[in-house]
Amino acid sequence: MATKNWRLEGDWIKNCNCAYGCPCDFNARPTRGECKGMVGMRITKGHFESTKLDGLSFCMTVAFPAALHEGNGEAQPIIDERATPAQREALFNILQGQNSDDGTLFSIFSAIVAKMHAPIFAPFNWQQFDQAGRKAHLSIPGVLETEVEPIKNPITGAPHRIQVVMPEGFEHHMGEVASANIVSSAAIPFTTRSSHSTLAHVVQTPQGVAA
Repeated sequence: MATKNWRLEGDWIKNCNCAYGCPCDFNARPTRGECKGMVGMRITKGHFESTKLDGLSFCMTVAFPAALHEGNGEAQPIIDERATPAQREALFNILQGQNSDDGTLFSIFSAIVAKMHAPIFAPFNWQQFDQAGRKAHLSIPGVLETEVEPIKNPITGAPHRIQVVMPEGFEHHMGEVASANIVSSAAIPFTTRSSHSTLAHVVQTPQGVAA
């Protein structure tokens, strides 16, 4: 059981190399056999014990050789360079999963990652995050750039809207599905075009998703 008091609320982004719909959300195998992607959060309100985390951002690039539940993955944390030493420590305490109950997002993540690369501290430039519009653009110079736009109807070109609702989801309860381009340039390099994206607003706690 978690022993520390923390809470993160904010905008959540998950972009990966799979086809639209992310098979992982359906307990299916990755579209191309392996999983490469990124998850990130722009914290609107948060804390770890007495350390405030409002306004900070973090993300992780990840790579798994097969389905996520089979483990043996690698990850690299990327932390907002504006974070103070106390805030950096607070975020690492959350991301490492040791302050989360079993079966919750960060606890699961810590169990399936076999190699954790050294963290990067860099500026986060959120040029856009529009969940309802299925649009987002995050730039971390020299490290990561990802753009999100609505899925397009292949015949008419009109925006195509899909929501995934997961009442017992450990990552989010409802997300907008969209199309992502990703260029990752650090320890886990990869590039995707027109691959999966989920945009969501989440509240994460030691006990899991609260909203």
